[in-house]
Amino acid sequence: MEYLTYLLVNENSIYLEALLNNEETIIKELYASNFVKVKSFVLSNKGQVEDAEDIFQKALMQIAVRYEVDKFEIKSSFGAYLFTVCKNLWRKELNSSKKRVMKYDFVEHDGEYSEIATSVVEQKRWELFTEKLTKISEKCKELLNAYFSNLTYPDIVKAFNYGSEAVARQAVYKCKERLKGLIKKDKRFNALNRS
Repeated sequence: MEYLTYLLVNENSIYLEALLNNEETIIKELYASNFVKVKSFVLSNKGQVEDAEDIFQKALMQIAVRYEVDKFEIKSSFGAYLFTVCKNLWRKELNSSKKRVMKYDFVEHDGEYSEIATSVVEQKRWELFTEKLTKISEKCKELLNAYFSNLTYPDIVKAFNYGSEAVARQAVYKCKERLKGLIKKDKRFNALNRS
C-alpha cells in the first residue's frame, strides 16, 4: 500500500510541477481527463459551460499558487483533488450570488491573487475538516454525512433506527462536537482560523 501511495504522490507532483511551470501538454491532458466531470457538476448545479471553464481554470491557478507557496503533497488522485477544489469553488461562487465570468491566462492580478489566497485558505480548511471526519467512528461518519447531505431528521430517524427526532438531533450534535473537538485540537486550526 505504501508503494501505491508513493506512486500516487509522485504522479501528483508531476502535475503540480507542470501547473507551476505552465507546461501546456500536461495541462491539456488535465483538461482532457478532468473537465467533463467538472462541467457536469457545474451544469447540474445552476451553471453554464462558461462557468465550468472559469471554475476549472481558477482551480488550476489556485492549486499552482498554493504549490508555489507551500510544496504540499496530494495523497489522493490528482483528479479527485482537482474535482474537490472545483466543487468548493463553485459552491462558493453560488453562495456569493455574484457570478462573474473571468478568463485567466495564469497571469497574476492583484484582485485575483487575493481571491486565490482566500480560496487556498478555504481549501485548507476543507482538507482539515475532511481529514478529521475520517478520524471519528463509522457510525458518526455516516450520521454526519447524512446530516451534511441535508437529510431531514425524520429521514435520519428512519435510516439510523432512532426512537425519535430528539434522539437523532442529540446523536448528530454529539458527533458534530466530537468532530469539532478533533479539528480544534489540530495545530493548523488556529492558523487557518486567523486567515
